[in-house]
Amino acid sequence: MSVEGLCQICESAPAEHQCRRCGALVCDTHYDAEAGLCTDCAAAVDGGESDSIR
Repeated sequence: MSVEGLCQICESAPAEHQCRRCGALVCDTHYDAEAGLCTDCAAAVDGGESDSIR
C-alpha cells in the first residue's frame, strides 16, 4: 500500500504507515509496528478501552 502525505499526528514528518484501527496516516515515530496502530490508538487500547481493534 502506498501512503503519501504528512503524519496526521505531528504534521511534519512524511507518513509511511496507516493505522489499522483509525486509518490515520503516520510517520515511523508515531506508529507502533508490533500492534499495527498509531501511537494514539495504541495508547487508547493499552489504557483499557473496550473497542475491538480486529
